[in-house]
Amino acid sequence: MQAQENAGSLEKRLDIVVALNQLESDVEQRLKRIARTVKMQGFRPGKVPMKIVAQQYGAQARQEALGDAVEKAFSAAVTEQKLRVAGYPRIEPKQGGEEGRMEFSAVFEVYPDVAVGDLSAVAIDRPTVEVGEAEVDKTIEILRKQRVRYEPADRAAAEGDQAEIDFRGTMGGEPFQGGEGKGARLVLGEGRWLKDFEAAVVGMKPGDTKSFDMTFPEDYHAKELAGKAVTFEVTLNKVAAAVLPEVDAEFAKTLGVESGDLSTMRAEIKGNLEREVKKRTQARLKEQAMEKLLEVTQFELPKALLEMETQRLMQSAMQDLQSRGMKMDASSFLRPELFQDQAQRRVKLGLILAELIEKHELRAKPDQVKGMVEEHAQSFENPEEVVKWIYSKPEHLDEIQTLVMEDNVVSWVLERAKVADKSMAFDELMGNA
Repeated sequence: MQAQENAGSLEKRLDIVVALNQLESDVEQRLKRIARTVKMQGFRPGKVPMKIVAQQYGAQARQEALGDAVEKAFSAAVTEQKLRVAGYPRIEPKQGGEEGRMEFSAVFEVYPDVAVGDLSAVAIDRPTVEVGEAEVDKTIEILRKQRVRYEPADRAAAEGDQAEIDFRGTMGGEPFQGGEGKGARLVLGEGRWLKDFEAAVVGMKPGDTKSFDMTFPEDYHAKELAGKAVTFEVTLNKVAAAVLPEVDAEFAKTLGVESGDLSTMRAEIKGNLEREVKKRTQARLKEQAMEKLLEVTQFELPKALLEMETQRLMQSAMQDLQSRGMKMDASSFLRPELFQDQAQRRVKLGLILAELIEKHELRAKPDQVKGMVEEHAQSFENPEEVVKWIYSKPEHLDEIQTLVMEDNVVSWVLERAKVADKSMAFDELMGNA
């Protein structure tokens, strides 16, 4: 007999009964199987007396048989009562009970009922971005700068030049760690070195030596130098002027346009920009849609799922740190509470998406998957090969299917929310503003 009782809004307690005669029969069958192959000194294989086998392996066989019996009884009970178990049950033995049987209580959580809230009053902004000739021109300039080369220049260093320097820094008259270098190269005005340092080099000529004082920023990454006043002595060895490639047929060929035709090059650049705009627009819509779903939908989260997700995030963070070369044990500072908010968001959103996908039939259709695969492949040099590769990798195809289902959910949200087009500058959408 199984009796279900509530031990909380999501926590359930289920009584499980295991018949002793059935358990003993299972133990006996297990011992017989062991006896067929067990090796023991003084006996030939398969000829060890059952009494000795039972003495040696009886406890193990009983534990395994009992575990299987409890698992089967629990599985049958939750199936019969149509319970959706979240996580793993905690099995507790019960005292007393009727003769000829063992009784247990299984304590577990079930999945919550998820009712998505009203989206009719929710406001979502849809970015609208124009990709014109100005955006193409700006992208071409970026591509030119990525292919810059430097030629020696016998003149004073100016912004945009590459300078080769020797330098030595002191603080209070004493050298400090990282404050000295020989043959170092920096592009003036690029911002990779401190602004005041780069500014001091501008105007120097090859062979010049210059001393100057400067103060490190308060938020400098090396805390022992943050906010400290230092003195640098710099010698400029060489100046090299930036030379950008001409926008010609050779330049087009470096971008994969085999014909070298500039109009074809510009069309391909514009197409790539439009695909990127579409991708980023969809990402902004998805972010808003997910946040709105979280805001309007409230329900209790199973503690078991939260703990599992927290552990998964911790493990992922530790593996990431190890891949970056960290030798120390990251568990000493990666505490569960650091991941609780993220775990809560992921679990809640996952349950909402699962409910919507199931209830409104938002699963990925083959033509949708095919369309996303082909669109993704367009950004590569050989799209057909990329399509074949994705379809040959089940794990990558699973990722595409997940993305399609998320897009289906976003479309479902947009159909019900108040969506307003919002004009946005290209640079703002790209994060350059």
